[in-house]
Amino acid sequence: MRKIALTLFAALVSLQALAYNDHRGHNVDSLEQAVAGWTTERLMQAGYDESRDLIYSFYELSLAYRNINGERSQYFARKEYLLARRWNWLRKMSDGLEGIGLFFYGKEQYDSALVYYNRALEVIDRMAAGEYPPHNERPYEPSSIDDCYSSLYGAIGNTYNMMGDIPTAMEYYKKACEIFERNGWNESCAVLWYNLGETWFDEGDIGEAEKSYGKAEAFGLAAQDTLLIAQAWMGMGKVYLEKGDTQKALERLMEAEKYFSQHRDQEFVNRMDTLELIGQALSQQKDLWRKLAISGGTIILLLVVLTFVILRMRRLNKQKEGADVVIEEALGETEHSEDEPFLTDREEQILPLIAAGYTSPQIADKVCLSLATIKWYRKKLLIKFDAVNTAELVSKAKEQGLI
Repeated sequence: MRKIALTLFAALVSLQALAYNDHRGHNVDSLEQAVAGWTTERLMQAGYDESRDLIYSFYELSLAYRNINGERSQYFARKEYLLARRWNWLRKMSDGLEGIGLFFYGKEQYDSALVYYNRALEVIDRMAAGEYPPHNERPYEPSSIDDCYSSLYGAIGNTYNMMGDIPTAMEYYKKACEIFERNGWNESCAVLWYNLGETWFDEGDIGEAEKSYGKAEAFGLAAQDTLLIAQAWMGMGKVYLEKGDTQKALERLMEAEKYFSQHRDQEFVNRMDTLELIGQALSQQKDLWRKLAISGGTIILLLVVLTFVILRMRRLNKQKEGADVVIEEALGETEHSEDEPFLTDREEQILPLIAAGYTSPQIADKVCLSLATIKWYRKKLLIKFDAVNTAELVSKAKEQGLI
């Protein structure tokens, strides 16, 4: 993923120089035929006007082959450099040296790439110091110098990035970013910050990655470039996925997929990456729902068990209270004559309820005793009053003025 981002960044910063002459609008075969007869010896004899046209052709051929045939790309970059050096055309010398460096970068020969990049920087420094282009009485335009510097800074940053020297890479990226922002090159800023987001994400710094993707989105919006916005959304989706926020991840990724699916031929790789991330987000969300369902079921089960335990404890407490009362009353009754009816406090509380027609369960609820205890009191009262049923019990109690 990082390699793709760095390649995209290198291509875009190079396009700053192509604003006036997009190589993609030319036929590569016709360009090849046009320069085919120009040997090194003949090039050294060409006039300025012919050399200028050839230099442009070599540059465009180098760009055209950059991503499909590295050997051909660096061949034309060398041609461009040699012919530009003959006329001391610093701008095109820089382009040629950078093209050769990019060839070695693509072959992962990073030390060799840096050699050519640094030679290109020396040439740009000469431009900045005030040297003139050929057949021109004024120095190079500041925007042209900025264009060359930013392209080289990005390429050098990419190289140190791939070498694992992140701090040095960030220094060069920062230099490129300052130039982009100063000139209002929003597209380049968006690509650069997306590239930084990819770097921080690969390094495991999710916080910095989120900031970088956010800036990439902001610059993409400022440039009104839907591709750059979609790439920033894809990056943000990865961040949210890493943070476990699958809902936000899916929102961003689905927005990116909407764009990539509409341009599936041009954005095949981005679409495949986005679909893979969406699959991961859906899988995480499914796992989360499963865990929530299990947790919810466990909580419900625990509540049921807890309710059962509470009810059981209440019932046991009632039974204990009833047993304690029975024992206490039994001990107290041993001090009284068996011939005299004697009502305990609890019996005085229960007897009127029996007389009022309350059932044993209703009495248990009112006096907060167990049903078994209330039944025991009923039997005890029947014995005390020598009654065979509840009606006789109530009648005898009334005769004695106890209710």
